[in-house]
Amino acid sequence: MPVSKIYFEDFKPGVFAEFGPRVVTREEIVAFAAEFDPQPMHLDEVAARSTLLGGLSASGWYACCVLMRMCTDAFVLNSASMGAPGVDEVRWLAPIRPGDELTLTATALDSRVSKSRPDMGFVRFSFELSNQAGAKVVALTTSLMVGRREAGSAA
Repeated sequence: MPVSKIYFEDFKPGVFAEFGPRVVTREEIVAFAAEFDPQPMHLDEVAARSTLLGGLSASGWYACCVLMRMCTDAFVLNSASMGAPGVDEVRWLAPIRPGDELTLTATALDSRVSKSRPDMGFVRFSFELSNQAGAKVVALTTSLMVGRREAGSAA
């Protein structure tokens, strides 16, 4: 098993990085919707035109899954990640359409050492997905639990 390269101490407030782009396909949108969110705006172009979204668009839950995959591929698998205690907030800001190229911006907002487990800390992130036009389509705030390189040192 490879040694983790990114630890709690490596996450400082400010922009951490930008990842992508990742192209969203019609097939992925429809397959996800058929399995997990079978609403007309996610399944059928004709039916979707008469919805508030005005055309076929990805489920917000699919967008969260894409965001997680991008985070995992970009840095989580190369970190001392210990999971997350939950999501503080998620906002679906604009439709994601077939062919959109999504870019992820990860910003570390703040961090703190765990009081009960000094071998780990919490890093609160703002994650934003933007499309090829630069429009923000998803905003998500969550804390990640990350192992400490220097578990015995002061925060």
